[in-house]
Amino acid sequence: MGLFDFVKAAGKKLGFGDDDAEAAEALKKEIDSHDLGSDDVTIEVDGDKAIIKGEVASQEALEKIIIAAGNVEGISKIETVVKAPDEKDPVFHTVAKGDSLWKIAAEHYGNGSKYPAIFEANKPMLTHPDKIYPGQVLRIPEA
Repeated sequence: MGLFDFVKAAGKKLGFGDDDAEAAEALKKEIDSHDLGSDDVTIEVDGDKAIIKGEVASQEALEKIIIAAGNVEGISKIETVVKAPDEKDPVFHTVAKGDSLWKIAAEHYGNGSKYPAIFEANKPMLTHPDKIYPGQVLRIPEA
């Protein structure tokens, strides 16, 4: 189980209001749209916190589900109660103004030319290496 912070005012706009049930349904639909293996996952929303429960096939799937839900406008925290094989603490990076995948790779790996690993690790949520924005949270895979 973990608790992860996100920027509430940044991310994809899903258009849900103050209705937690509506927000949970919209988040589940968003996560499922990326085909991340979230069939056995449920979502609850309590204000600006999303609670993800269930079981996933891999650590990668868990991390992608976390960022898919957290990178939604209006969500500032993700709590996970999810079983994943070989579960470990994920490494995330919150994009700051002026960041590029090259700069992020240099910071985490000591070599900016390893940015494709970060790009690939964040597909399908990322569609192009240059399309990142401040406040977005990216998963950083092991080197």
